[in-house]
Amino acid sequence: MSYLDKLLEGVEVEWKPISKSLIRTKGTSITAGQMKELDKGDAPLKIFAGGKTVAFVDFDDIPEKDINTEPSIIVKSRGVIEFEYYDKPFSHKNEMWSYHSTNEFLNIKFVYYFLKINESYFQNIGSRMQMPQISTPDTGNFLIPIPYPENPKKSLEIQTEIVRILDTFSELTAELTAELTARKKQYEYYREQLLSFEEGEVQHLPMGNESIGKFIRGGGLQKKDFTETGVGCIHYGQIYTYYGTYTNKTKTFVSEEFAKKARMAKYGDLIIATTSENDEDVCKAVAWLGDEDIAVSSDACFYSHSLNPKYVAYFFQTEQFQKQKRSFITGTKVRRVNADDLAKIKIPVPSPDEQARIVSILDKFDTLTNSISEGLPKEISLRKQQYEYYRDILLNF
Repeated sequence: MSYLDKLLEGVEVEWKPISKSLIRTKGTSITAGQMKELDKGDAPLKIFAGGKTVAFVDFDDIPEKDINTEPSIIVKSRGVIEFEYYDKPFSHKNEMWSYHSTNEFLNIKFVYYFLKINESYFQNIGSRMQMPQISTPDTGNFLIPIPYPENPKKSLEIQTEIVRILDTFSELTAELTAELTARKKQYEYYREQLLSFEEGEVQHLPMGNESIGKFIRGGGLQKKDFTETGVGCIHYGQIYTYYGTYTNKTKTFVSEEFAKKARMAKYGDLIIATTSENDEDVCKAVAWLGDEDIAVSSDACFYSHSLNPKYVAYFFQTEQFQKQKRSFITGTKVRRVNADDLAKIKIPVPSPDEQARIVSILDKFDTLTNSISEGLPKEISLRKQQYEYYRDILLNF
C-alpha cells in the first residue's frame, strides 16, 4: 500500500474524450454464415462477432483494409456489451468498432483497464434499448484520465506501472484457471477409470434390483412451502444450481407440519432431479449425508440403497451412467427421466471396501476442483477480489 500511495501521490489528471485520444477502427462486412464457413480453428487472423463468438481465418479471406494489426480495445456493442483487449492481428463484424493509440505517451492497455472498470456504465446505457446496444458517440464522448498531462514521459511511466500491476493479477488468475481446468480433466479421467470394471470383475446390477436399492418419487413440495426454519428440504431445481456431489445441510426448510405428509429421504439417500430444460442437468444428483430426514420435491426422486452414498453419487457423474440415461430421456421443451427407467440403469457393484477406496480418491479431486471453501476455486475467487481491489485503487483518479 505504501508503494501505491507513493506511485499515486499528488497525481493530477486531465480528462479527455476517447475520440480525442484514440483512433477508431471499423470492422468488416463478414456475415455469421461466412464466419462459420471460413473458420479454420488454427488460422492466424481472429474475427470477433460479439459475446464469445469468434472465427479464425487466413489473411486473404477478408479485405486487407479490414485487418487491424495494432494492439486494440474491441468494443462489443450489442447484446452483451463489454470491452476486450487484443494485441494480435484481428478484425470484427462491422456493427462493432475498436480503438488503438498512435500517441507514444498513451498506453492503450491503461485505457482498456479504465473502460473495464466502467463497463457497467455502458451496459446501463445499452439496456435502455430493446436489443441492448451502444453507439460510437457513447464511447467517443466518454472521458478517460491522463495522469500528469504536463509531463508525458512521467504520465506514461505511471500508466505502464498501473498496467504492469493489473497484468500480474490477471496472469495469476489465468494460470490458476488453467490449472483448475487441467485438474477437472484429470478428475474426470480418474472418475471414469475408477468406476469402470472389466467384464466379470464385479457384478453390474440394475439400480432397482431389490438387493441394492429402490427409487422413490418426491412429494408435492413447492417453493411456496419454504419456511425460514424447520425441517430440511431439497427442491429439484437446487440440485443443479446449488448443490455439489454431496451435502449434510439443506439450503431451505419446510414446517414440521408439512414434513409429516412429505416424502422424506434419510441419511445416505441420493436425491435426483428427474426434470430439466436440458439433457445435461436431468438426473443430476446429490447424496444426502445429514443426520435428519429431509423432504424431497416433486420432479425429483430419491434412491434408497445399501451402497456407499458417495460412490453412487460419483457414478451418476460418469459417462457410463450418462450413456445409459440418454436412452430414457423423454419430452421436448422439458426433459424427463422417470424413476422406473432409472431403476433399469446398471451400476457396477464392487465390495464395500473397494467402494470406500474409490470414494477416498475422488473426494480429494472433488475438494480441489469444486469446494467453495477450499482448493483452487477459493484461490481464484480471492485473486479476483484482490485484482478488483487494487484496480479500484489504481484507477480512482
